[in-house]
Amino acid sequence: MGLFRRPEMPTPPAEPGLWSRGFGFVATRSLQTLIVLALVAVAVFVITQLSLVFIPVTIALILASAIHPVVSLMRRRGVPSILATWIALIGIIAVLGGIVWIIVLTVRSQWDDLVDSATDGITQVTAWLDTLPFDFGAIDLDDVWASAGDFLTSASFGQGALAGVSATASFFTGLALMIVVLFFFLKDGPRIWEFLLRPFTGESYARARRVGDKTVDVFGGYIRGTSIVAAADALGIGIGLAILQIPLAVPLAVIVFLTAFIPLVGATAAGILAALVALVTHGPVAALIVVGIVVLVNQLEGNFLQPVVMARSLKLHALVILLALTAGTILGGIVGAVLSVPLAAVAWGIITVWDGPHTPARPFRKKRPETV
Repeated sequence: MGLFRRPEMPTPPAEPGLWSRGFGFVATRSLQTLIVLALVAVAVFVITQLSLVFIPVTIALILASAIHPVVSLMRRRGVPSILATWIALIGIIAVLGGIVWIIVLTVRSQWDDLVDSATDGITQVTAWLDTLPFDFGAIDLDDVWASAGDFLTSASFGQGALAGVSATASFFTGLALMIVVLFFFLKDGPRIWEFLLRPFTGESYARARRVGDKTVDVFGGYIRGTSIVAAADALGIGIGLAILQIPLAVPLAVIVFLTAFIPLVGATAAGILAALVALVTHGPVAALIVVGIVVLVNQLEGNFLQPVVMARSLKLHALVILLALTAGTILGGIVGAVLSVPLAAVAWGIITVWDGPHTPARPFRKKRPETV
């Protein structure tokens, strides 16, 4: 019978459905895109409404990631876990408090000299403006001071002062929350993460572990690398300001260190501030020298130090960094600008380990040579 069996005909391929071709495919992808954008918008809205919680927790996570190797080293050397946690926490608070104390002490000690130098500098600038072929006579300084006095006694200034008091209260509330959360992250960080991973099993659990490890690695490497780069910037610019005998050299160097945590624009903005102080106190020649020092330090940092220190922790294109800075500044102001780049770096780091320790998510895998 097998000799006379009719050969089986191959089954024709199924016709593609209505929603998998033409405008149906476009409509499906558009709907998926809109759903993703809606979820992102909801997440951003929730974060902005809960910024008093989100920002301290994020800062605590970043600091805990940066100091985690030190805590782990102390525990491996036999230091009790609670003692290692307290040592790390007190060390962080001491460093941050010391920075603030140095700024306040130096400003107080040099404030009178700065005011006198500023007054003389403004007089020199005014005299120089009179030599220009432009008419500045229409600007009446008495009217300017009178307008400033009217503003200080107006209701708008009072409302701004109340808003400032509210912002100060929110700052200290967030600071206290950050310290408490940082303590528990340093003490029980791995156990907290394991508790959050209880719903996951198998490959989902392995992926969540990779995501957590990558997040800690990127945050820690970013903060440690940025601290080294910021210290180099502050040291170089601070030495230049001290040689030129610019007032408030130490606070300006500290400001350079702090603003260096805002990539691309932070150190430059602090350098402009230092140049303005030099212009007001020592004249245009000193200001130009300060600008040259800032440019030289930034070039040395960008071409030699940053590629070595930040190569592993920040693998983002400059355009991505700029867009992240812009979005973070719009959503969260200065704090958003500081947090946006490490968050973007973490997001990219998660993508790179999504399907394996060295396997990015499928849409982001390199499929062809991309060099031109």
